[in-house]
Amino acid sequence: MEQVLMAPQDIRAAYAQKTGQRDRDFAESLGLSEGQLVAAFAGQGVTRLNHGLDGLFGQLAGLGEVMALTRNPSCVIEKIGRYDNYHSGQHAAMVLTEEIDLRMFPTQWRHVFAVERETEAGLCRSLQVFDAAGDAVHKIILRDGSDLGHWGTLVRTLAAEDQSQTMAVAPRKPAEAPKANADKADDLRHEWAKMTDTHQFLRLTSKLKMNRLGAYRIAGEPLARAVDPAAVTGLFEQVRDQQIEVMIFVGNRGCIEIHGGPVRNLQQMGPWFNVLDPGFNLHLRSDHIAEVWAVDKPTQRGPAISVEAFDADGALILQIFGRRTGEADHRPAWDALVAALPGPAGTGAA
Repeated sequence: MEQVLMAPQDIRAAYAQKTGQRDRDFAESLGLSEGQLVAAFAGQGVTRLNHGLDGLFGQLAGLGEVMALTRNPSCVIEKIGRYDNYHSGQHAAMVLTEEIDLRMFPTQWRHVFAVERETEAGLCRSLQVFDAAGDAVHKIILRDGSDLGHWGTLVRTLAAEDQSQTMAVAPRKPAEAPKANADKADDLRHEWAKMTDTHQFLRLTSKLKMNRLGAYRIAGEPLARAVDPAAVTGLFEQVRDQQIEVMIFVGNRGCIEIHGGPVRNLQQMGPWFNVLDPGFNLHLRSDHIAEVWAVDKPTQRGPAISVEAFDADGALILQIFGRRTGEADHRPAWDALVAALPGPAGTGAA
């Protein structure tokens, strides 16, 4: 474990002079993780909480309407709703509601804080979860209608004995580079074609000593087709214009958050491409997208066609699928959009 190089009081003094930077960026400017920055305020608007998922998620429904936020270095997803319908699991847990749809991986939930902080908009209350490196896994941000009485009960009930202002962190794990095994390409294609569920894919690649991006690079069409990275923002515009509902997956090693529905209000702000809809925001660094694949995975309900974006290190930024609901199946229109996406510049692909 790496130790904190700055004393908590020095971190707080530096933070008092902060202007405009996001907490993550400011922490990195000090050589800290965001989790270490938050920990420095323990006892001063910040309370360390016991980090067991079952205890935490047993309390969340009582907060009422909140914002759920999950991010990776290139994309942020924010959904407004209630935390309900929690499903516990040792290796993976879930929240399944119409508004908030999460997959959580408990081993990555290493530090949890209740944070109360004065902002220009008033007192902001949030629950913030960090992994062993001090990187944010998930955040829950209270809204005007949230139950503040229950917030107080939650903080008192889950407060940890340890309220130290320092956090020892492990080195951040780099993204896994694309890993393929050309000698197993035929086996990959054969087993891929036999899949009946998308969740079987990662087990298949692991068995063949590959990973997601490495497998895409050698699978070939019609299983995986390279797409022009610049086409992603245009794809969002076509989804909006054709009123196609989609499933958008954004995550990190500890949490995946999912939006199911339409996208409407699209705006480019500097390097960020944004979806700014009621109840759903997405913020995408489109300039981070280095590689995009259109992927076809067979399932018992028909082919699952996705568009998946990766950064220059091979890390997955987001995945987009067509959505089927009880009222409508948007997948045929989505599949046609994906089929028309251009290949990488200079390849001549359709």
